[in-house]
Amino acid sequence: MTGIDAQITFCYTLDLAGTARFYEDVLGLRLALDQGGCRIYRVAGSAYLGFCEREDAARPAGVLLTLVTDDVDGWHERLASAGVTFDRPPAHNPEYAIYHCFCRDPNGYVIEIQRFDDPAWDGCGREAGGE
Repeated sequence: MTGIDAQITFCYTLDLAGTARFYEDVLGLRLALDQGGCRIYRVAGSAYLGFCEREDAARPAGVLLTLVTDDVDGWHERLASAGVTFDRPPAHNPEYAIYHCFCRDPNGYVIEIQRFDDPAWDGCGREAGGE
């Protein structure tokens, strides 16, 4: 048996062109594959986000896309200057030891821009406290 090589999360959209403009032009994600009715974006490493156009795409509920970065304030400024409206500005959350803000994509999916302040975070495949 071999290991898992990548991860893709797929979401539905009523407007693939508008979604593509947001994720390509505003967020700056690289298009990894255009399948016509679906577009797959490389987020980081081997993590991908895909959108498929569906006529029956419901309003998203219970979905939270979290993008992890050390520069939450920089991303907030960049996205706000591109006209993105934020549900919550950057703030510390002591309960989870994070610094984050929330906005929405054109489909209504909640996007959290987050930095982990907990030194135990192993987000880059590093051992806690290691390189």
